[in-house]
Amino acid sequence: MEKVNVYDWDKTIFPVDSTVAFYRWCVRRYPAVLRAGPGALAMLPGYRAGRYSKTRIKERFYGFLRYVPDIDAALAAFWDENFPRVNQWYLAQRRPDDIIISASPEFLVGIPAGRLGVRLLASRVDKRTGLTEGENCHGPEKAARLRAAYPDTAIAEFYSDSLSDAPLAELAERAFLVDGDRLTPWPVKKEERKV
Repeated sequence: MEKVNVYDWDKTIFPVDSTVAFYRWCVRRYPAVLRAGPGALAMLPGYRAGRYSKTRIKERFYGFLRYVPDIDAALAAFWDENFPRVNQWYLAQRRPDDIIISASPEFLVGIPAGRLGVRLLASRVDKRTGLTEGENCHGPEKAARLRAAYPDTAIAEFYSDSLSDAPLAELAERAFLVDGDRLTPWPVKKEERKV
């Protein structure tokens, strides 16, 4: 069985949410992308009430991609500017068998993952329409994707900024919460707490 280190991407290896950073980058260059924002914002009360899924809201938000004239050129330019922001603590321990698992779109995180020379599992989003194939790669979906793609893999260490990644942390021998450059052990699992 292969033992690997697994990482979240946004606010873990990359210091901010890369989707938001790319959107802001696009707003400065292609102001028409602002047209997509109000529709997604209008859906938030429905999300809180359980009428819309996170996947559906993200699809509405990703509608901004239709207003980017050459998405491939925009992605390349964005990462040329932003790739140097990858956290140094990660670069110091990066291994070629690392796996990044992210809720961000595969088309967005695929570029830096390729530059880092590591494997990637992420939300499958059409970079021209914003439509998602399958579910948003978040929470339990991340663990399901890992098991499906790499069934003979065990997690040696897992790193994330978010407790929503507990399903992956529970599969790891050791897990860490990331806050900038600070890494702290994952909170104790419920079954390990003393009664």
